[in-house]
Amino acid sequence: MSNNQKNKYPLEFKISSAQLAVDSDQPISQTARDLGINHNTLHNWIAKYSDLDQINQKKMSNNKAVYFEENKRLKKELAMVKQERDLLKKAVA
Repeated sequence: MSNNQKNKYPLEFKISSAQLAVDSDQPISQTARDLGINHNTLHNWIAKYSDLDQINQKKMSNNKAVYFEENKRLKKELAMVKQERDLLKKAVA
């Protein structure tokens, strides 16, 4: 492979493509098709140009938000179930 072929895409394109693939909700292979590049190439760019710590932190931050909302919902549900239990205890007594 000649040096000219190896540098077919500018560095900015590679980095932004990798970031787009990571941020997107669609599969990496679909993002690669949309960009007109091979999915293996995009996987290589993601591995090379993505800051894995940043990606992991973003995923963890998204997960924290989901867990926070679920925890909030479950606390409300628990309070309602406790009220129902207390009402049933009073009705039996």
